[in-house]
Amino acid sequence: MRIHIQNPPGEQDFAITLAQWQAALARGPSLGPVEVSIADDDAGFSAAMREAEVLLTWTKVVRARFPVGALPEIAPRLKVIACTSAGLDRLAPFDWLPEDVLLLNNRGTHAAKAGEFAIMSLLMLAAHMPRLATAQREGRWESRFGSVLAGRTVCIVGLGTMGGAAARQARAFGMQVIGIRARPAPHPDCAEVHATDALDAVLPRSEFLLLACPLTPATRSLMDARRLALLPRGAKVVNMARGAVWDQDAACDLLESGHLDGCITDVAVPEPLPPEHRLWRTPGMTVVPHVSSDDPATYNDRTLDILLANLAELRAGRPAPNRVDPARGY
Repeated sequence: MRIHIQNPPGEQDFAITLAQWQAALARGPSLGPVEVSIADDDAGFSAAMREAEVLLTWTKVVRARFPVGALPEIAPRLKVIACTSAGLDRLAPFDWLPEDVLLLNNRGTHAAKAGEFAIMSLLMLAAHMPRLATAQREGRWESRFGSVLAGRTVCIVGLGTMGGAAARQARAFGMQVIGIRARPAPHPDCAEVHATDALDAVLPRSEFLLLACPLTPATRSLMDARRLALLPRGAKVVNMARGAVWDQDAACDLLESGHLDGCITDVAVPEPLPPEHRLWRTPGMTVVPHVSSDDPATYNDRTLDILLANLAELRAGRPAPNRVDPARGY
């Protein structure tokens, strides 16, 4: 099996190294004879693609290297493209992907860090930290007293790796967790799980809302101005999904009117967010530059473990756990 790893040029924090690959091979399942190449330049990519059967790389590399019609000509033996991201919305539509090439995401890499970020955000919102930060910038001594999380209700939209980790942390703090997912199967850390079409009924009783769903045609603009206004007065919102999942201007409007108490968003439209954008300055809004769920100390090891586990399943004739369904977008 020939595997190629293409790092983006100049990547500092998450470039995959040969030492990391060798360590993953040593602890992972046996795949038989494996040849690996690693590059970050055009020459290395072009040379590897002549023989590569598996490519591990970033979504931005896939977008740049594989326009519609590029495959299979530039990589005639390629059977698997594995991306280092969990959400692959940047690659939609998937008309560039041949039917005989399997696309894998990196779902599972973010759980621990995402869960910690989620509970940190819920604690910050419960303590009114975004509002207190606004008062600090304005030099105002403004007393706001927060309450503990126990007994309060959080609605988590999306119960994949990130949303599931958030639900586990919230339940550990004694919160009443309501889950929203496309297929409303029960979840061990949720008191209730509902389908997406139940959102309108759930939002009015949700003091906290946490968005952790993938961006797909079904979730784009899911939390529009009307739905955000269904939250009770004083509600608090965390967005760990994608900027296009919610109406960020409506969120700012509701913060300014006092309907929402606070928001923490790890995502925005566009990214990077320009300095003049209102998100930076809306009272009660905390902006995090899309860093909530990636841990440089563990990310590459988890990425390689997930890739090897998927390749082992494929070699055994079983479905790959991280297979992306182009029709659903995740």
